[in-house]
Amino acid sequence: MTEELSPRRVADELLAVAEDKKAWEPVLVDLRGKTTIAEYFVICEGDTDRQVRAIADAMLERLRAQGIRPLRVDGYQDASWVLLDFDSVLAHVFLPGERSYYDLESLWAAAAKGRRPKAI
Repeated sequence: MTEELSPRRVADELLAVAEDKKAWEPVLVDLRGKTTIAEYFVICEGDTDRQVRAIADAMLERLRAQGIRPLRVDGYQDASWVLLDFDSVLAHVFLPGERSYYDLESLWAAAAKGRRPKAI
């Protein structure tokens, strides 16, 4: 039987996959105590929709091998922003223009500093 991974371990696994797949600027955003949405975001980007899908596929495969399946996968067809929902960990895999447009890192940096995040 597979031992359940902590949210931090899930986030670290997703981050490692992003790095392995040569994603651009993968980051881990710690949201613990800031929101009920999730404990962690893993945010990265791929150069093309094909790379975005490859990163998302590798993330799904790595966690599936450890007995973890996502609650939901959104955006896979278009692949400009793929969201993998692992309950307390959300992975966001963007195309560069989408990542800069939504700017989740800045949005949640305000929360990390104790301020309310701006609305998108």
